[in-house]
Amino acid sequence: MVTGALVAKATDPVTDLQAQIDELIELRELSEQATAPLQEELDNLNSTISSIRAQLFEADRQTVELEDSIEDRESDLAEQYALLSARVRSYYKLSRSASPFLLLLASNSASDLTRQLSYRSAIADEDKSIIISTTQDLISLESDKDELEERKVTLALLRASFEKEAAFFEGEIKGAEAYQNQLQGQIAALSARQQEILAARSGSFTVSGDSELADDYLASIQGFNESAPGGYFAVFSFGAYSHRNGMSQYGALGRSQSGQNADAILVAYYPGTTIKNDYPAMDQITVDGKSGSFEDWYLHRIYEVPESWPKEVLKAQAIAARTYAIKYTNNGQGSICSTQSCQVFKDSPKVGAWKEAVEETRGKVLVDGGGNPVSTQYASTHGGWTKTSGWDTTDGSGGSDLLNKAYDAIGGSPWLYKAWWREGYSSGGSTCGRSNPWLSPQEMADIVNAAIALKTGGIDTSRITPITTDCWGGNPYSMDELRNLVAGNGGISNATSVSVGLGDGRTNSVNINGVNMNGDDFCKAFNLRAPGYVRIPQWSGNPCGGAFFNIEHK
Repeated sequence: MVTGALVAKATDPVTDLQAQIDELIELRELSEQATAPLQEELDNLNSTISSIRAQLFEADRQTVELEDSIEDRESDLAEQYALLSARVRSYYKLSRSASPFLLLLASNSASDLTRQLSYRSAIADEDKSIIISTTQDLISLESDKDELEERKVTLALLRASFEKEAAFFEGEIKGAEAYQNQLQGQIAALSARQQEILAARSGSFTVSGDSELADDYLASIQGFNESAPGGYFAVFSFGAYSHRNGMSQYGALGRSQSGQNADAILVAYYPGTTIKNDYPAMDQITVDGKSGSFEDWYLHRIYEVPESWPKEVLKAQAIAARTYAIKYTNNGQGSICSTQSCQVFKDSPKVGAWKEAVEETRGKVLVDGGGNPVSTQYASTHGGWTKTSGWDTTDGSGGSDLLNKAYDAIGGSPWLYKAWWREGYSSGGSTCGRSNPWLSPQEMADIVNAAIALKTGGIDTSRITPITTDCWGGNPYSMDELRNLVAGNGGISNATSVSVGLGDGRTNSVNINGVNMNGDDFCKAFNLRAPGYVRIPQWSGNPCGGAFFNIEHK
């Protein structure tokens, strides 16, 4: 027993990371709280500045008018100044020569003297009035010029003061926002690391898409990386409406291109089975009420894979199609359908490579240990994982390089990793008015809030429907309404980070801004709430049960 020493207690790295995340979140919230008054002050200041600027504009206009007025008055007073000089000289001379004694001597009579005195007095008064008026105009002009200069200085100081004040607040707010963004980046990095540790413990992994194209550029990872705005999200599905049972047709193509023959392809997708070379199939088969020869009529008209594909893929498909039809009719289901729900069948027969594959595999059927035909389901693309044989990859495992080593990828499937946003399967289907399948930070936050609402009691979940009512109708919650409903349960306004944990053919976990969800719950909320036809496609028989998808963030 150790005594007299401190024993360090091992800590859980996930707990440590959470403590760091909580501390950063608190710092971010404190910064946001401190920034709020600055923003309010800036808003008030901007309002004041707008008013001041209007006043300054009016003052500038008045200043221009005053300048023009002063220029006009200076021009007029230049002429009056010359007259003033003459009047001053005249007034001076008149005042010097206005002796009453001299006037008396020069006058012929008292009346003449009176007229001269009155005339000279009137002239003197007029000169004096002009002198006073002109002098006052000159004084007023100089005063107005001084006022003009003072006004210009005052206006310049006011403008500089307010602009400086606004620049200060704007700088402070930008600095705070940069600090908050830095904190958010650290939070996202720590959250991602935390999820990696949790994923490692649960056997999960993470994947990020490469440059493989889907059949729709905007729905591809390349289109997202090249064209989506920064901060946006896109949900990419591994495969499409696949039950993930049996053979992947694009996977079979990839296996053929990797050197596998038809027998090896079938053994890989239908483990525990053997190929019986002389199975006694029925002579006739009924398709949608019409009957014909099973081998030469029905199988020649199966349209499941292109004839241009390698012969080994066509042979594997022919054996799978033959086995499926026998199993279907042996179960007493009667007439087989002609659509993708069974096997695509058309009236016109195929010739060439497909006909050769059917004839070269005549009598070959996949059977179990008891010699009975097995269920040979298949689909276009399984997304690198099948329920019947596990990982459909070159090394038989998942991992971060899944998109490179999946046989679906080697076969060039356009549905291996795709964001679904059009109505139906076609790459030209309706988009419900959307221009792309990407989600803004607000739209992704709305999906998170929908997931929270679905887990919260007392909320009318019937209104958790797409906000694009022109395509879906109904009375959906607005984004603000839904956010307010879950505000006390971890609702968010903007999604800024995401971490996804992937497992064996399914999405184990999704963490967005610290809100943890399992993959199925996120899928359910996404398919209920995502705008337009944006969706995670899953097999209709088990919607979002074992959903397999990833979320990219730019």
